[in-house]
Amino acid sequence: MTKKESAKERILKVASDLFYSEGVRAVGIDRIIEESGVAKASFYRNFPTKDHLVVAYLELRSKTRMEAVEEIKRQFPDSPKEQLYALLEELVERMKSSRFRGCPFMNAIVEFPDEDHPGHQAAMRYRSNLWKNVEDIARQAGARDPVQLTYQLQLLKEGAMMSAYMDKGYYHAEYFLNACQVLIDRQFDEPNPSRRTTE
Repeated sequence: MTKKESAKERILKVASDLFYSEGVRAVGIDRIIEESGVAKASFYRNFPTKDHLVVAYLELRSKTRMEAVEEIKRQFPDSPKEQLYALLEELVERMKSSRFRGCPFMNAIVEFPDEDHPGHQAAMRYRSNLWKNVEDIARQAGARDPVQLTYQLQLLKEGAMMSAYMDKGYYHAEYFLNACQVLIDRQFDEPNPSRRTTE
């Protein structure tokens, strides 16, 4: 039997889709209540304020991303370097989606610039956690400077995500991958023989 969605799960699912596609500030609670089909009392029982819902939305997005990271680790258990490449390729596939709207954590940080706002703090926390995992993979792969490599990849990735969203008509994912592969290969004595940058 398929488990029936709880009111909380329906609210969070609807909010997650709307917050990501339209922006957190643009979506009101009344619309979420209407589209999730729950009673107002039920909404506030699960999420006393919109800020509580925003934090739950970011937590859900973080959980989804971390599950993807763990799946890639399972696919390449003996090759952390291959895990790095696979993470980048998985990102490129997401950026190709018509529903792609950049990084949910970066978007939230921009929407909530106040560092004391719960949404800002949650976005910073989950973003940091994701990159800490990437740094751990780089270290396990034997990168000479895993901190530097992770920061370089972070800069490229975050720029690429914004470009992929804003410049859909002429965005070149292969340029992003090429740059990342050069950075990764420079951290090791030998380049990955199975991957070549596009000429």
